[in-house]
Amino acid sequence: MKSLNLTQGSITKSLLLFSLPIMAGNLLQQFYNIADTLIVGRYLGADALAAVGSSYTLMTFLTSILLGLCMGSGALLSIRYGENDTERLKSTIFTSFILIAAVTLLLNVLAFCGIDVIIQLLQVPASVVPDMRDYLWIIFLGISATFLYNYFAALLRAIGNSLIPLLFLGVSAILNIFLDLFFILSLGWGVSGAAAATVLAQFLSGIGLSLYTLARFPELRFSRRHMHWNPALIRELAGFSLLTCAQQSIMNFGILMVQGLVNQFGPTVMAAFAAAVKIDSFAYMPVQDFGNAFSTFVAQNYGARQTGRIRLGIRRAAAVSLIFCLAISTIVCIFSGPLMQIFVQPGEHEIIATGVQYLWIEGSCYVGIGLLFLLYGFYRAVKRPGMSVVLTVVSLGARVLLAYTLSAVPFIGVAGIWAAVPIGWFLADGIGLIYYCKHKNSFLSSPRS
Repeated sequence: MKSLNLTQGSITKSLLLFSLPIMAGNLLQQFYNIADTLIVGRYLGADALAAVGSSYTLMTFLTSILLGLCMGSGALLSIRYGENDTERLKSTIFTSFILIAAVTLLLNVLAFCGIDVIIQLLQVPASVVPDMRDYLWIIFLGISATFLYNYFAALLRAIGNSLIPLLFLGVSAILNIFLDLFFILSLGWGVSGAAAATVLAQFLSGIGLSLYTLARFPELRFSRRHMHWNPALIRELAGFSLLTCAQQSIMNFGILMVQGLVNQFGPTVMAAFAAAVKIDSFAYMPVQDFGNAFSTFVAQNYGARQTGRIRLGIRRAAAVSLIFCLAISTIVCIFSGPLMQIFVQPGEHEIIATGVQYLWIEGSCYVGIGLLFLLYGFYRAVKRPGMSVVLTVVSLGARVLLAYTLSAVPFIGVAGIWAAVPIGWFLADGIGLIYYCKHKNSFLSSPRS
C-alpha cells in the first residue's frame, strides 16, 4: 500500500490521514488488556480483576522500554526518509533492529527472573498474589512479540504508512477477544487463559507484520553492505532511542509507583483504578497517537529542511488537539457512570463511585495531556529528545510526589492520587512552552548533522 509523504500537500489533511490509522490501531491494541479486564471482571471476580489490572500497569512499564526504543529509532528513520537517503536509511534499519532485539532479550530474562520481587515491590494484597503470578508467567512470553510489532509499525510509519499496522492489529485484537472467551468460559483456565489469549494474539500481529513488511516493501530490506557497525550511527541512534526510551520508562515507572500506592488502599480501590484506567487510556489514546503522528510529520519536514511547513503544522496540530480534547472531556464526564459499568457489575456501588471520581478529575483536564503529547513529539523530531525527558520527569515527578502527599491527608484520600495527575500535566506544559518560545529559532533553522 502507498506511503504518505508528509512533506507535501495539505498539512491538516496529511496529519489526519496519517494519524487516524495510528489512533484506530492503538485503540485496538488496548483491547488486548481491555478484553481481559472486561471478561475477568465479569466472570472471575474482584481479586482476579485486581490482578489483571496491576499486571497491566507493570506490562505497560516493561513494554514502554521497547516502545521508547522503537519510537526513537522511528524518529531517525523519518528524518532519513525526509532526506531521501536510501542507503543511510537501510543502514539505520539494520543497526536499530539488532540493538533493540538485544534489549528485548535482556528484558525478557530479567522479567522472568524478577517476577517475585516485582510482585513484592508492588505491595499486592495476599489474596491477589496467586492470580497475578499465574498471569505474569504467561504474559511475559509476549514481550518479544511486542518488540516485533512495535518495531515494524514504527518503521512503516516512518515512511508514512500507518494503515498496514492497523490492519494486522485489528485481526489480532479480534482473535484476542475470541480466545479470551474460549479459554476462560469454555476451558475454565481463569486468569491464565486471559494471558494466553493476549500472548497468542500478540505473536500473530508481531510475526505477521514483520513478514509482510519485508515481503511487500523491498526498499526497506537491507543487504550485506548495510550490515556493519558504524560508531557514528550507533551514537546517533542512542541519542534518539535511549532518551526516548528513558522518557517512556520514566513515564510508566511513575505510573507503576502510583499503582503501588493505589494497592495500599485495598482490592476495591484497585478494581476501580483498573477499570477507570482502561477508560482513561481509551479516552486520551487518540491524542497521544496524534502527537506521535505529528512527530513523524515534523521529522520528515525537518529532514527535508521545510521549517516553514513545520511552523504552520504546529498551529494546525494544536488546533486539532484542542478540539478533540474538549470533546472527549465532555463525553467522559457525562458518561463516567455508564462507562464504569461496562467493566464492573452494577451492584458494585463503591467501586463505581471511586472510578467515577477518578474520571471526573482526570477527564476534565485532557487538554493538558493533549498539549504535552504534542510537545513530546515535537522535541523528539527536532533532535531534542532530552527535552522530552525533562518534561516527563516534571510531569511524573509532580504526579508521584503529590499523589503520596495528598492521599495521606485524611479528608482527601484517594482523590489526591487522581488530582495529582492533571497538575503534573499542566506544570510540564508550561515548561515546554517556555522552552519553545526561547529556543524555537535555533532548532527550526536547519537540521543538525
